[in-house]
Amino acid sequence: MSTVAIIGAGYVGVPLAEVFGQAGHSILLVDNVAERVEQLNRGESYIDDVTSESLRELVDAGRLRATTDYDELRGADAILIALPTPLSAQREPDLTIVLDATRDVATRLQQGQLVVLESTTYPGTTRERLLPLLEAGGLRAGEDFHLAFSPERVDPGREDWTTKTTPKVVGGLTPECTKRALELYGSAVDEVVEVSSPEAAELTKLLENIFRSVNIALVNELAQLCDRMGLDIWEVVDAAATKPFGFMRFEPGPGLGGHCLPVDPFYLSWKARQFDFYTEFIELAGKVNQNMPYFCRSLISQALNHGARRSVSGSKVLVLGVSYKADVPDTRESPALKLIELLRTAGADVAYHDPHVSELRQYGLSSQPLAPGEYDCVAIVTAHSSIDYGQLVQDAKLVVDFRNATGTNGRVDGKVWKL
Repeated sequence: MSTVAIIGAGYVGVPLAEVFGQAGHSILLVDNVAERVEQLNRGESYIDDVTSESLRELVDAGRLRATTDYDELRGADAILIALPTPLSAQREPDLTIVLDATRDVATRLQQGQLVVLESTTYPGTTRERLLPLLEAGGLRAGEDFHLAFSPERVDPGREDWTTKTTPKVVGGLTPECTKRALELYGSAVDEVVEVSSPEAAELTKLLENIFRSVNIALVNELAQLCDRMGLDIWEVVDAAATKPFGFMRFEPGPGLGGHCLPVDPFYLSWKARQFDFYTEFIELAGKVNQNMPYFCRSLISQALNHGARRSVSGSKVLVLGVSYKADVPDTRESPALKLIELLRTAGADVAYHDPHVSELRQYGLSSQPLAPGEYDCVAIVTAHSSIDYGQLVQDAKLVVDFRNATGTNGRVDGKVWKL
């Protein structure tokens, strides 16, 4: 079996380490956060999808260890890069973290090693950005070392589709690069899907997430229309979903969150402009989804005004759920954060309750006990399954439900307002 080094001990890297370790490989996790490295070497998991028990078994068996020392990459057979690719303040791709790591790999690259980028990015990144850095020392891709792209497909909190059971797309720089990558992933995951190039694999990942972004934007736009027409968008979606063909259910919400959906469309739009092509359909979807927190703030204002004869300014508002999806602790790009900012700007006294997120340091907030009656309004932004929403409706003065968590409790009593 091989020694597999994984750069980035986050929500992608740690599950990858578990899967490769359980397949019998020796795993080296490289991360620049010393606290993470210490936790991993004690067998303590900070990733919900990987248990400490599973991690500890690999550590005790000598098949997994972590380090901050990039020099140890020299002893690896394969190096997988699983690092963040955020957007800049101008909503353009920011590859700084990935490229800095690639430079660190390049100075330690050895004959015969396989390098795979897993980070979501635009088509051309592997060939145009990573390849020149890796070849700067004289080794040639496809001959002296191998280079491929294989996008992560992690959906935190899922149990039906995991890193092992989700098909893995792989595209290499050359046929031999692809072969090497297929052999590596094929030894650990259930199914590997070969594509013709890194660019095809890069675009595959973007298409998957843009598909969701566009369809969510469609129902978000319809939710705003339904608000004006006095219709219940949830009733409409439920009815449409009874069609057994030609329709796929997507639900509206307060905006997009997570590590991919709010970011990936902008990667492709940016790249497309280099070809004098404008992805207007994709960009429109991004605009609709980005506007949802503003629409939700307006709905809270309406509910307070009509339901409690109060303005947002001076009202006590409890945001229920601040992670980007239910039953996970991940707050990356969560629409709840934008909504908190907007409510504060409007003069509201904002608190939050989330059983999975103990504090929001950037806002100076910590999760408060769930006492709905102490607030003028409770806004359900993320519908965690542990909450008793029937009891919540009884105890609260006013509820604004952006997730249909309250079910059939609608606007009829003036107490529950729904998206």
